[in-house]
This record gives sequence, C-alpha cells and structure tokens, in this order.
Amino acid sequence: MKSLELLVERIILSSRWLLVVFYLGLVAALAVYAVSFLYKFIKVAKNVFVFDDAEMILAMLGLIDAALVASLILMVMIAGYENFVSRFDEAEADVSFLGKLDSGSLKIKVASSIVAISSIHLLQVFLNVQQYTDAKLMWLTLMHLAFVVSALLLGFLEQIMAKLKG
Repeated sequence: MKSLELLVERIILSSRWLLVVFYLGLVAALAVYAVSFLYKFIKVAKNVFVFDDAEMILAMLGLIDAALVASLILMVMIAGYENFVSRFDEAEADVSFLGKLDSGSLKIKVASSIVAISSIHLLQVFLNVQQYTDAKLMWLTLMHLAFVVSALLLGFLEQIMAKLKG
C-alpha cells in the first residue's frame, strides 16, 4: 500500500510540469501582444502630426495600458513558474527579482496591475465621455471601484497573514 501511495504522490508532484504548457502559451501570447503593440505604436507614430492633444493622450494611454498588460503576463509567468514548477537556475544579480514573488505578493501585484489597467481604461472613457451613456459610465466606475476595494482587501488580508506567520 505504501508503494501505491508513493506512486500517487510522484504523479501528483510531477503534474506540476503540465503548467509549463500554460507558461509557454503565455510566452506565445506575449509575443502576439508585442506585435499588436508595435502595430498600435506605428499607427500613433504615423499620426503624430495629425492627432490633437486629446487624441494623442488617448493613444499614449493605450500604449501604457498595453505595457501594463504585458508586464502582468510576464509577472504571472515568472512567479507561477518559480512558485509551482521549478526555481530558475539563472537567478543571479541581473534577475534578482526572481524568487521574491510568493503567491501572496503575486496576488497583490496582479490586483494592483488590474487596478492600474482599469484606471487607464476609465481615464480613456472619461476623455471620451460624450460617447458613453450615464449608465455605462456608472457601471464602469463601479467596476473600477470593485477592483480597487478587492486589491485593498487582498493587501489587508496578506498583511494579517504575515503577522500571523511572524
């Protein structure tokens, strides 16, 4: 019976390597998103002398939004791999941030990134306020506030957990 238990445990522990498929998929998604970003950037660069101030601000906010989403993807890939699959062998000074994201801090960073992305999106909406109904504006604002409250609660809970551990 003990050998069966060991076999099951080995299978379960080895299954973490299936996550590599997801992380490689995120690498591919990041590459596709980089192409999308370059397309947006070229479009902005072509229209630099055509766009008025508001249009240029909206375009820049779109590029910032894309950079935040890309950073979020990278953060999830690195932290997920480190936390659930294997440690990076090349974790030297040039990548000193590796290994510093446990699941709790990852949740807070992801929540913070979502709040930042939502903030930028909401700012874009408010810069084009004439295109939205009052009801849509209300719902977008409430959704953003829900993200903010969730991030604050995650941070608060993580702080409580840290005190309980320490």
